[in-house]
Amino acid sequence: MHPNERISRIVSWSIHLFTASGAVLGVFSLISIATGNLGNAAILMLAALAVDAVDGTLARAARVSEHVPQIDGRRLDDIVDYLNFVIVPVFFLWGAGSVVHPAWLVAPVLASAYGFSRRDAKTHDDFFLGFPSYWNILAIYLWLLSVGPVAGTIWVALLSIAVFVPIKYLYPSKVRPLSLRFWLGVGAFLWTGALIACVRWPAETNPLFLVQISLLYPAWYMWLSFKRGGFLRRSGSGSGGPGPTAEGT
Repeated sequence: MHPNERISRIVSWSIHLFTASGAVLGVFSLISIATGNLGNAAILMLAALAVDAVDGTLARAARVSEHVPQIDGRRLDDIVDYLNFVIVPVFFLWGAGSVVHPAWLVAPVLASAYGFSRRDAKTHDDFFLGFPSYWNILAIYLWLLSVGPVAGTIWVALLSIAVFVPIKYLYPSKVRPLSLRFWLGVGAFLWTGALIACVRWPAETNPLFLVQISLLYPAWYMWLSFKRGGFLRRSGSGSGGPGPTAEGT
């Protein structure tokens, strides 16, 4: 084996390991929720979100499918994402008392199972189709803003329905033009830092309304999604991906 190919294989395996590390973060998030440490769980959930934000870009840059063809990066990414974007935040919603009854948590679990398995989860022009299961973001905000269980249940129900509504949402790592992708990345970095600060130092950040200010970033994302995506026109149907956050896609 040529030395350059050996290096490429090592890099590719390392990226797969990086993706899989998100599942480890998910497991420790569950442990933190089960032991009542919601702050630590929120930090771990944000860390898992950061891993997911960059692993696909790294995989494409390193051409992992060429150097390690025996591993399906998309499937690996979907497994990790269903854990971290659905199961962990749903458990967090229960631990934080954000729903009136655990039975309501069936809705996001089943809706997102459909969302992750549909073949048209991504459109041909690189948008997510239907609400892309950002339950981790919802769970953290409901907790940080001390939203009551009735309002929390309404949000869970509405977004579960939104999984089935054919609205196109931005795929941040594939947004065009590149300048917009860059600013979305900068915004995501600042937004993550703001939420970490809100979790770790609530006494200092609450008077600054940092949680409320941080909502500007997801609001910007939603506005861009509706402006640039909107409702899917069936003449431009999806190209078919195995999941809404598939690595290397």
